[in-house]
Amino acid sequence: MMPAGNRMPLAPSRMGLILAGLFTALVLAAGVGNAAGETIPRLVDLGADKCIPCKMMAPILEELGRDYTGRFDVVFIDVWKDRDQARAYGVQLIPTQIFYGSDGRELYRHQGFYSREEILAKWQELGFDFSR
Repeated sequence: MMPAGNRMPLAPSRMGLILAGLFTALVLAAGVGNAAGETIPRLVDLGADKCIPCKMMAPILEELGRDYTGRFDVVFIDVWKDRDQARAYGVQLIPTQIFYGSDGRELYRHQGFYSREEILAKWQELGFDFSR
């Protein structure tokens, strides 16, 4: 029997993917807190583990995440494995880096490779000084 509106129900696996994507989007939109429970800025990198510039950025992102723990968060999303996230973020080219303020607002978006120095300079330009 066809459900109301002549729409087929989503398969359980598809529904799980949608819910997982929504959960990820909600967590990212809400911001991530530091040890004091404060919401901190966030850098979201949307790429793929097989993309050459993305591979070049991986150690930079890992290092930033380690060096700036509690001051800003670094999140990587593999958009080849999770295409719903690519659509949700409006990704047209990878890698794409999105800078979010403490309030969860998107502050800046960059497409392509971005060095550690360029990322930190952009944070400073956006009003965040992580050198202290």
